[in-house]
Amino acid sequence: MPDIARYFPITDPTLIFFVVLCIILFAPIIMGKLRIPHIVGMVLAGVLVGEYGFDILKRDDSFELFGKVGMYYIMFLAGLEMDMESMKKSKNHFLIFGLLTAGLPFLITYLTAPWLLGYSPTASLLLGCIMASNTLVAYPIVSRYGLQQHPAAALSVGSTMIALFLSLTVIAAISGSFSGNSSLGFWLLFLAKIIAFCAALILFIPRITRWFLHRYSDAVMQFIFVMAAMFFSAALAEVAGLEGILGAFLSGLILNRYIPSLSPLMNRIEFIGNALFIPYFLIGVGMLINVRVLFHGGNIVWVVLFMVAIGILGKALAAYLACMLFKMPLSSGHLMCGLTSAHAAGAIAMVMVGMRLEVSPGHYLVDNNMLNGVVIMILFTCIISSIITERSAKRLVLQSKASQTDTKKQDDEKIMLPVKYPELAEGLLNVAIMMRNPKLNRGLIALNIVYDDDHRQENQKQGRQLLEQLVKTASAADVRMQTQVRVAANIANGIKHAFKEYDASEIIMGLHIHKEISPKFWGEFAQSLYNGLNRQIIFVRLKQPLNTLRCIKVAVPSRAEFEAGFTRWLERLVRMANNLDCRIVFYARHDCNQLIDDYIRRKHPSARSEFETMEHWNEMPRLANHMNDDHLMVFVTSRKGNISYKTAFEKLPREIEQFYSGKSLMIVFPDQYGDRMDSMTFAEPQHKEEKSAYKEFIDWVHRFTRRRPSA
Repeated sequence: MPDIARYFPITDPTLIFFVVLCIILFAPIIMGKLRIPHIVGMVLAGVLVGEYGFDILKRDDSFELFGKVGMYYIMFLAGLEMDMESMKKSKNHFLIFGLLTAGLPFLITYLTAPWLLGYSPTASLLLGCIMASNTLVAYPIVSRYGLQQHPAAALSVGSTMIALFLSLTVIAAISGSFSGNSSLGFWLLFLAKIIAFCAALILFIPRITRWFLHRYSDAVMQFIFVMAAMFFSAALAEVAGLEGILGAFLSGLILNRYIPSLSPLMNRIEFIGNALFIPYFLIGVGMLINVRVLFHGGNIVWVVLFMVAIGILGKALAAYLACMLFKMPLSSGHLMCGLTSAHAAGAIAMVMVGMRLEVSPGHYLVDNNMLNGVVIMILFTCIISSIITERSAKRLVLQSKASQTDTKKQDDEKIMLPVKYPELAEGLLNVAIMMRNPKLNRGLIALNIVYDDDHRQENQKQGRQLLEQLVKTASAADVRMQTQVRVAANIANGIKHAFKEYDASEIIMGLHIHKEISPKFWGEFAQSLYNGLNRQIIFVRLKQPLNTLRCIKVAVPSRAEFEAGFTRWLERLVRMANNLDCRIVFYARHDCNQLIDDYIRRKHPSARSEFETMEHWNEMPRLANHMNDDHLMVFVTSRKGNISYKTAFEKLPREIEQFYSGKSLMIVFPDQYGDRMDSMTFAEPQHKEEKSAYKEFIDWVHRFTRRRPSA
C-alpha cells in the first residue's frame, strides 16, 4: 500500500489554490446541510487542513497575501455599506457603544487576569486590549441577509473601529514604555501622524475619486482604482503607526457616497471579496489554530476558558446595556453581541507585538500559554459569533417581512428604457437602477426603435449590439433585463405600442447630451408620445456620472400634490437620492413641501431632504444661479388639461436652453388617469388595483391638508 502521507503537506501553489477553491465551494454546502453558518465551516476547514490538523496544506505566502486582503476587504465593505446619514444622526450612540464594547471587556480582563491567571499588570493590560478589540468576522452574514444598514449592524461596525483604535493606542503606549519612547514627544508625534493620516485621506481621496469616475467609465479601471485607494489607505495607516484595517475602513467610509449600494461597481466589489479573499482569510485564520494544545495538560484549558468567557461576556454586557440605553429591541442586542464578540485580526496583531517585548533576558511579555490561549480563543469566539449573528439576522429578517405589507401586489413598477444613443444608454440604465425597488426584484425593459427604411437591417444590428451591452451592465448589478429591437414608421408610436405590450409602468428616456431641447422635440415628439399614453415619462440629460452628483434639486409646480402620479415621481426621486447618498432639495409651495416632508419621514426617514418655498414657476432663473456642475435639476411638469398644468411650461424649453445649458437635468411628466380632472375631484383610474391605491392616496392627501383639492 503506497504511503500517502509523503505527498503532504502540499507545497505546489497550483494544488494549494485548487484545494482552497474546493474548500470555498464545498464548505457552504456541507455547513448548510448541518445548519451551521458558512463562516464557521471556513475556519474549521482551515483547522483540519492546516499544520495542526491533518497537515494537508502548507501555509505559504499566498495565505499571508490573500488573508491580509480578505481582512482589509471585510473592513472596507463595512465602511462602504454603512448608512452615513444614520451615522451622523446617531454619532453619540456610536461613541457610547464604542466605549462600552471596548471598556467593559478591558476592565473585566485587567482586574481579573492577575488574580485568576497570575499575570503581571503589564501582561494583563495587553490581554485587556486584546479582549477590548474585535474583528467583524461575521459581517458577511449581515451582508448576505441585506442588513448592512440596520441600526444594530451600523452601531457594531462603528464601535468596532472605536474599540480597535483605543486598543491600538494602549498597545502603542505599552510598546513605547518598553523601548523608552513613552515621553511627551512620542505621543505628540503619534498624534500628529494620526491627524496627518486622516487629513490626507479626507482631502485627497474624494477629489481624486470624483476626477477619475468622471473621466473613466470602464468597469475594470474603476474596480482597480477602488482597490488601489483601499490599499493606499491601509499602507498609510501602517506608516502612521496604526493597523492597516483602520485605513481600509476609513477608505470605505470616504468612498461610501461614490459607490451606490445598487451599482454594478458595488456588485463587483462584493462578489470578488465574498467569493475569494474573505474565505481565504477565514481559512488562513483556521490554519493558525492548534487545538491539540488543549490536551497537553497544564493550565492552558483554564486560560482558554477564561479568555472565551471574558471575550463573550464583556461584549454581550456592552451590547445589551447599549440596547437598553438606546431603547432598541432585544433582537438588535443579539445582533450587536454576535457581530462584536469575534476576535481574529486585531488579536493576532496585538499578540505579535507582545511577543517582541522582552521583560527580562529570554522572557517575553507574551508567553506560550497566552499565545496558544489567544489563538484557540479566536476559534471559539468566531464560531460563537457566527452562530449568534446568523440566528439574530434570520430573526430580524423574519420580523421585517411580517411587518411589511405585500408590496408586490400594490406596486406595478415596470420601467421601460427607450435607448438609441450608446453614449446615453448606460446613464439611463444607472438612473433606472437607482430608481427601481430592489425588493420587488423586477427586471427592466430596454427598447430600441428602428425606422422602417432602407437602413433598417444595419440599424437593427446596431440596436441589438447596444441592447446586449446594456444587458451585460445590468447583469453586473444583478438586474434582469428584457430587450426588444422594434421596427416602426414613427418613434413615438413604436414606444407606445411596446409600452402597452410589456404592460410597463413608466418610461425613462434620454435627451441627447450634445443638443439642447428643441421646440420640435418638446412639441411634436413629446405631444405624440403623450397621446394614448397617460403614464409617467422621465427625460434625462446627464452631463457627468450619476454617482458623482452631490445634490438633486426638484422644482415642483403648485397643486402638483393633487396629481394622480404625485407619489410615484416622489418615491422614485427620493429613492435615487438615498441610493446616491446625496441631498435632495424641494422647491415648492409651503403646503406641498409639508406633504412631501410627511411622506419622506414615513417612507424614507434617512433621506437628506431639504425644503425651500417657491411661490411661482417664474423663479426658474433664480434657481439656476445656485446650480453647480455636480447638481441635478429636476422639473416636475404636467400635461395640458391637468390640475397642475400652467402656461409657463410652454416657456420651459427656452428657459432650460438659456439658464441651464450644460447642466444635468431631468424632466418629469407624472402619471395621469383619464383625460381631464374635475374641478373638485381627481380623475378616477380604470383598473381595480389602481383604484384601491389611488383611493388610499386621495384619503391621505385629504387627511394631511384637511381640505379638498381645488383647480
